[in-house]
Amino acid sequence: MVETVETYDGWYALHDFRTIDWEKWQAASASEREKALEQFHSLLHKWQEIEDNKQGSHGLFSIVSQKADLMFMVLRPTMKDINKLENEFNKTALAHYTKPAYSFLSIIEKSSYTKPTKNPYEDQNMLSKLYPKIFKTDYVCFYPMSKLRGETNNWFQLPKDERGRMMFDHIKTAKPFTEDVKRIITGSMGLDDYEWGVTLFCDDPLQFKKLIYDTRFDEVSAKYGVFGSFYIGCHLPNEEINPFFSVK
Repeated sequence: MVETVETYDGWYALHDFRTIDWEKWQAASASEREKALEQFHSLLHKWQEIEDNKQGSHGLFSIVSQKADLMFMVLRPTMKDINKLENEFNKTALAHYTKPAYSFLSIIEKSSYTKPTKNPYEDQNMLSKLYPKIFKTDYVCFYPMSKLRGETNNWFQLPKDERGRMMFDHIKTAKPFTEDVKRIITGSMGLDDYEWGVTLFCDDPLQFKKLIYDTRFDEVSAKYGVFGSFYIGCHLPNEEINPFFSVK
């Protein structure tokens, strides 16, 4: 039997993509739009209190291209917390002007091909990765991915040492970008259609292209990587929400 790699799991994650029915939004009265935004800001205030209490995190992004208009990225301790949050937003007035475009459910995951020197759940550096705050950089890049399970090349049939060698080469390629590009890796086996979600954060979107281009040549990506759609977004801070929804 092929040896597996132990994973360390943190907060649950939901990437919720929405398109906005701009025609419906523009047809609403000014008071209806105002009330919807006030209610939405109240919900965001509640989410911020949760984040301040270190019980989760959230980020709101305006998506570039026609795949979606908005992306909510939220982190919570339990699946029930994610479900509750999703239903809370769906019951708001603003949600009535949106349509689901895509979603991805997963859990923050760290793994290692080497035995840790101490309990990962007692390591402050590891805890900061398992229970992070979502980075508030100018741009975000999200994509789901899996490892190939083909008849000729099957990642899950490779020996652990061979998988480890390729992953260390992959990490080496990405290392020059670590100062500029931050990341949150989430595992989704049994939770969604792909096996992992990758969320990258940066102040210069060109770095997304350069990083992903360089790592495409790694054996692990070239031979075993299976990628879903890429979503690029701009961070949408609270003070820019009302201008974003302005009909003028």
